This record gives sequence, C-alpha cells and structure tokens, in this order.
Amino acid sequence: MTQTAELLITRVFDAPRELVFECLTTPEHLTHFWGPTGTSAPLDRITVELEVGGAFRTVMVNDESGEEHPTSGVFTVIDPPEKLGWREDGGAESVSTFIDLGDGRTEVQIHQTNLPLEFTTPEAQAGFETSLDRLAAHLRTIN
Repeated sequence: MTQTAELLITRVFDAPRELVFECLTTPEHLTHFWGPTGTSAPLDRITVELEVGGAFRTVMVNDESGEEHPTSGVFTVIDPPEKLGWREDGGAESVSTFIDLGDGRTEVQIHQTNLPLEFTTPEAQAGFETSLDRLAAHLRTIN
C-alpha cells in the first residue's frame, strides 16, 4: 500500500475573501500564479468547470526546460466564498477554507489529504509556498 500524508497550510492575503476565492476559480487569474516559481500555466491549458463534479485541469510548464506537468481532478466542494475543494485523479484531496478577517484580509486554510509523500518534502513545500507568494503578488496588482 502506498503511504500518503496530510498537510494544513495557512496563509493570510491582503485582499477581500470574495476576490481571493475568485482568483482560485478563474482561469484568467490562475494563469498568473498557478505553480511554483519557474513555471507557467498557459491560460489555454486551464479548465475550470465550477460545479461539484466539474473538471479542474491545469498544465504547469517548466519555464526553462518546457517540461509539462498536468493536473486534473474534479471539484468536490463549492461554497463561494467560504470553501473550495477538489480531488485530483491520483486521489489527493484539497479543501480550502476562506476566512474573512474583517479588515480587508483573508486567511486561507488549505487542508490536503491523501497526498503522495513526495509532495511533503521540504523542496515540494517550498515550491507550493512560492505559488502562494505569486498569488499574493497577483492580488496586489488587482486589489
């Protein structure tokens, strides 16, 4: 049996909850930050069917080598602007909770379960954090 892990990542963004939720569910926003630093997510390679059971697909492209890293899954929870969840084809699940801090800031709690162990290495987590950094930078340009 393959071992899996569970993670909880929390980040506060200087933007209203509705805007943060919108950024995570709209291809025109996702293209600006999806994936770690050194990757891009071409807009025409992002699919968001925002309904429970709807498809969520992206392709991250390594900016240096051109290597592609597709992700696909289905939405399992959609409760705007409070919760968003999906299950990847490999079985990993992610549920994000958006908490309005009342001062124009939003705390996002990302609970990931059934993660392959390689996603929990310090290098993988550092890459994930840079994607959140990129989201914060994108929010600053539109908020």
